[in-house]
Amino acid sequence: MGREHHARLPRTRTRARAQTRTRAPARTRARARFRATTRSAAGAALLALLLLALTVVPAGAGSDGFRREATRAVRAHEQARKQVDRLREADAPADRVRDAERHRKAVRAGLWDLLWAIARNSGDPVAVDPSGRDSDCPFGRRSRPPERRAHPWTAPTRHYWLSASYAAKGSRWAHRHTGQDFAVNSGTPVYAVGAGTVRATTCGDGFGNQVVIRHRDGYFTQYAHLSRINVRKGGHVKTGQLIGLSGATGNVTGPHLHFEVRITPYAGSAVPPLHWLRRKAVQVTGASVMTP
Repeated sequence: MGREHHARLPRTRTRARAQTRTRAPARTRARARFRATTRSAAGAALLALLLLALTVVPAGAGSDGFRREATRAVRAHEQARKQVDRLREADAPADRVRDAERHRKAVRAGLWDLLWAIARNSGDPVAVDPSGRDSDCPFGRRSRPPERRAHPWTAPTRHYWLSASYAAKGSRWAHRHTGQDFAVNSGTPVYAVGAGTVRATTCGDGFGNQVVIRHRDGYFTQYAHLSRINVRKGGHVKTGQLIGLSGATGNVTGPHLHFEVRITPYAGSAVPPLHWLRRKAVQVTGASVMTP
């Protein structure tokens, strides 16, 4: 698994410089990380566009300008990912595949830095308290990995019906819905859709109690509004492993599982979750399904 964050600040050699970096606001550090990722002409152009959005957005993710720039970056990343997939399927020369993958990672790095700075400024717990230790999250007993499964991916819960879908309009969110809701009763088991590492286990914001997992393909999945969390930050999970129980925590009107797929760990980088699952050969329908 490659580095998650491709734009770290270089280490300073003097105490004065280190103190200056410590005092620098989040946006100043984010701009420095942007400059560090501009290794190609295409990547530099996109990062410059994202940097412009960061300089005009004071804080938080509520600005129309911010949303437009983040949306453009998400689309650019998905187009770059599709290009990598096409080249691999066509057995293209290795150097072309490497260049395409380098471009995809540059796009993701720019989006990551932008959203990280916004998340820090807005107090997003995924950025400021990813372990949930400062918020007294309702942790249950740690779950054990399941026995080996025949398929490497699965649905996030069972006995559900699909309610609010990705990009739907509604009064419970500011703009468009960023995930897929699985309507289930409180206390329904919630499972990791694939193997990965737990990036965050947080509580206290609109998503309520949530788990964020990074998968081997570089994408992140989010499981929100849980009543209990059965994994810990940094732990490794397998496909189908119990990660918590569904609930109605956060900004909700009733119990359900909010499932989201993101390019980064932070809000603003979501992609259509059902399409992503279908690429993994996981079929999710509106009818209740039984455990396979």
